[in-house]
Amino acid sequence: MLTHFEIIVMKIFVQENYYLLVYLSFFICSIVFSFLINSLFLRFFRTLGIRNKNDGTIIRWGTMSKPAVGGISFYILFLLAVASYSFFFSPSQAFYNSKFVGLLLSMALGFVIGLADDAYDTKPFLKFFIQLSCAAIMIVSGISIDLTSSTIFNYILTVFWVVGIMNSVNMLDNMDGITATVSLGIVLNAILIIVLNHDLESMHLIILVGVLSALLGFLYFNWNPSKMYMGDTGSQFLGAFLGAIGIMYFWQDNYMLSHVSPARQFTLAVMGFILPILDTTVVVTNRLLKGQSPFVGGKDHTTHSLAYMGLSDRQVALVFLTLSIVSIFQVIFIERFIIEWTHTYTILFSIYFLTLLFFFFYSTRHSNASLLKESKKKLRNIKVT
Repeated sequence: MLTHFEIIVMKIFVQENYYLLVYLSFFICSIVFSFLINSLFLRFFRTLGIRNKNDGTIIRWGTMSKPAVGGISFYILFLLAVASYSFFFSPSQAFYNSKFVGLLLSMALGFVIGLADDAYDTKPFLKFFIQLSCAAIMIVSGISIDLTSSTIFNYILTVFWVVGIMNSVNMLDNMDGITATVSLGIVLNAILIIVLNHDLESMHLIILVGVLSALLGFLYFNWNPSKMYMGDTGSQFLGAFLGAIGIMYFWQDNYMLSHVSPARQFTLAVMGFILPILDTTVVVTNRLLKGQSPFVGGKDHTTHSLAYMGLSDRQVALVFLTLSIVSIFQVIFIERFIIEWTHTYTILFSIYFLTLLFFFFYSTRHSNASLLKESKKKLRNIKVT
């Protein structure tokens, strides 16, 4: 005869194994599906995202134009994950709340504007307006940063965050494997936050697993030398998705019962999204100092500076992969081991961020100076001959 305690233990054991089986099965099936659908797109969509033969040499690091179809699989896997949740778990109120509707609408908008930009080269103002609309939908639906007591400031910060991340992910898509690798790190961070807090029936968890699988399936075709790009279809969807996930699981902490330190949440968000934040900060600063528009594509990103220093494209991707892994460990440390946040932690993580910022800023400035000298030298040689 089993005791009450033994029955409870058995129920927990069966439940844990059920979760493991569900997520593992869904993960494997999603990767296979992502691989197959990207193979299909690569075969039949040869021109999406290729506006003219010179696009690859003007904006992208690579010299070959390739179809930008990878982002379509991201949205398909996202929708598949949403649909699968009701199959594996009891939907309860998961689908019947404003946050879920806001998430769906903002993801749809990000995907559509990205697809339109790949197909028709939309105006920058229209893209910016849609990004603002994504942020507005999130705010209205209840997905917003709650860092201070000022509602207006929180809303402004939410808009800045969503628009900033959507542009950061788009700007970071400049070299084979970079955006997919960085996004993988952020998605894994969010998954770990949910798992560490034992929220295994969260609808967001299965969505994150679906997007993780989509990224892995795409990365097979996007790793150097790549066969396809994700295009704005992928970067705009990912930017909106990661922006929303960042608000819900980095800027906010739904699992701590006591008061959450704003410095902790700010640090968690920065460490989780450190690579897109660093790249955008460095690029925008350098371009403004040179009197250039920060919204025009160029080959002056942190990834490019590493290549100018002698690293191959694969090595650059591995550097960003390593930094993403470091980011994962930092998020685990903050979420799992820091019980009470103090100024010491703020200072230590700030030193790490500023060290990377200085390194990348110095590397880009040094690379730009070297390229300028080389260009002037070539120009003098041409005049002499």
